Amino acid sequence: MNEMISGVGEPVVTDATKGGGSNAARIAEVKAWLAAQFDAAGKEVPDFEYTPRSIAHLNNLATVSQAKTQAANIVANDFRQKAAEYRSQAARIREILENVGLAQESLPSNVVASTQVLANVANLLNIRDTELSSFLVAMGDISLRKTGVDEKRAKVHKESKTLLEYTRKAIARLTYLKRTLAQLEDDVAPCDAQMENWKTNLGVMASKERQYMQQYNNYKALLNRVGYTPEINHGVLVEMAEHRKDLEKKTKPILDTLRSYQDLPPDKALAALAIEDKKRQYAAAEKYLEDVLQSALATSD
Repeated sequence: MNEMISGVGEPVVTDATKGGGSNAARIAEVKAWLAAQFDAAGKEVPDFEYTPRSIAHLNNLATVSQAKTQAANIVANDFRQKAAEYRSQAARIREILENVGLAQESLPSNVVASTQVLANVANLLNIRDTELSSFLVAMGDISLRKTGVDEKRAKVHKESKTLLEYTRKAIARLTYLKRTLAQLEDDVAPCDAQMENWKTNLGVMASKERQYMQQYNNYKALLNRVGYTPEINHGVLVEMAEHRKDLEKKTKPILDTLRSYQDLPPDKALAALAIEDKKRQYAAAEKYLEDVLQSALATSD
């Protein structure tokens, strides 16, 4: 537990604030400043715990307050000195006017009223004399300020019109969004029904998918049982059919020649030679067909 030091009308100080002579000096300054401020307000300083953070904060406040108080005292002393000078000058002017017979009591009431109005206008225009040139300068300054105010007012009016236009657009946009929201809320029920329909269709499609997958597996097992291999596919069959057509074109002349055997010459020796030649051609064609089929199968592998 930290040791607490307290007194009547004084804040509580902890051991954490006793870090050296500088901390003690700052604490003393803060305590003196707090006591002066609360005494001026007619109140007692409340009890609270000093921490390094609160000491630093209160010290900054005390420094700023003292600086502002000193500046205010300087300005107040200057105003008091000027007021004394103005009172002295007013007394001298009053004495001069009384000596020349222009005392306020001896002047007509209308002159006093006019002078009072002139003085009020001078005070209003913030000028120190009532000469015509001073009035003209003051009126020119007021005119310039009036022009500046008019320009600012026109600028603010333009900005207000722009903001009003933005507000109108925002209100129209809000109305549109509210109408869209209401329409979307009205569409919720049909969309929910459609979603339920889609869920039902999705369940049916999932069931169909399982059924088709089962049929696919059955067909695959059946093809495996009958000896189907992936090498026998549509592309290979199409290629073999094309080769078959090509071979038919090549063997057609041989077949036509064989069909014309009845037209052989009566000489048996020549007929035998022709038959042997046709047999050799036929055997070569068959061998070529076999080579083509084997090369097609090897290419697909």
